[in-house]
Amino acid sequence: MGRVVKRAYKFRFYPTPEQAGLLNRTFGCVRKVYNLALAARIEAWQQRQERVSYSDTSAMLTAWKKTEELAFLNEVSSVPLQQTLRHLQAGFVAFWDKRAHYPRFKSKRRSRASAEFTSRAFRYRDGRLTLAKLAEPLDIVWSRPLPDGVSPSTVTVSRDSAGRWFVSLLCEDTITLAPATTVAVGVDAGLDSLLTLSTGEKIPNPRHERADRAHLAKAQRALARKEKGSANRAKARVKVARIYARIADRRRDHLHKLTTRLVRDNQTLVIEDLAVRNMVKNHSLARAISDAAWRQFRDLLTYKCAWYGRDLVVIDRWYPSSKTCSACGVVAETMPLSVRTWTCRCGTTHDRDVNAARNILAAGLAVTACGAGVRPQRDTPERGSRRRSRKPSG
Repeated sequence: MGRVVKRAYKFRFYPTPEQAGLLNRTFGCVRKVYNLALAARIEAWQQRQERVSYSDTSAMLTAWKKTEELAFLNEVSSVPLQQTLRHLQAGFVAFWDKRAHYPRFKSKRRSRASAEFTSRAFRYRDGRLTLAKLAEPLDIVWSRPLPDGVSPSTVTVSRDSAGRWFVSLLCEDTITLAPATTVAVGVDAGLDSLLTLSTGEKIPNPRHERADRAHLAKAQRALARKEKGSANRAKARVKVARIYARIADRRRDHLHKLTTRLVRDNQTLVIEDLAVRNMVKNHSLARAISDAAWRQFRDLLTYKCAWYGRDLVVIDRWYPSSKTCSACGVVAETMPLSVRTWTCRCGTTHDRDVNAARNILAAGLAVTACGAGVRPQRDTPERGSRRRSRKPSG
């Protein structure tokens, strides 16, 4: 039994100078069209209280191509330009649904350089991919095969800040559901240990950023000494970007292996709804929290549970998992982060993280059984003081 899903296969490729030149121009045109369309929509709303639709911006694109100032838009494939207008429309829909912030202008230096091609703008035959306007196929490093008999529906070409080129092929794939099991596990995220399971297992935190911190600091000092706008500064910037890319690659690889193992071994997984965006405002812990990548861990766990038929339960972020005794249920008044072991008045001695993981599991199983949200105990009548007392304690 399987499930058909949309799956992206990402590969690295090495363009020729001609291909790199055309793709870089395509990235620039995509960014230009996106910014022009966003400016037109903002102006229409601010001056006339009018909403501009995707079809309106598509008509604008046709007119822009006919002007002398924007005639260079005709040098690249029209499909990525149309796709960026669709992405802008999707951004506005997400904003209206209160799922995202208002769309922002794309920056040449900070925005991701990418272009999306639909099936009418590329040719894929016998493992060779040729994009529109390119005379030769891309030199792709096929690190894994695509599903048998499947052709990509869309192709996204991108270049990261380290100068590496990637192509992502979106295909339909059949995912085989994992064998059913009765095992459930609670997962507590931390910094000393990246994850602590309700079974008592502690998964060490590899601290990828800390391992490369000395190399990163040296490269950043060298970058700071270079004259702005010089070729040497551009080379130094790439060296810094490569270190960041190496850190991100290792972190992503570790999280993929970790989440795959958890999904394979457990039927039900229970985690906390951590407010990472608020937690990184603590400047003493921001670097460590960002390096732990709890949000990325949750995103990977979410789609893998959906793919393989596992149950993911997310409990309320204010649930006092660390302060609650998993043996008798008594909630301690305070629990500073410095306290790693504590003894309840019932006589049970707890490891802070293992105890939290067990409470998370129990709360998640209660949600599964009762179908209701898990809320913390309300001991204080004042709303403000109650919220302050329920901040995650580790």
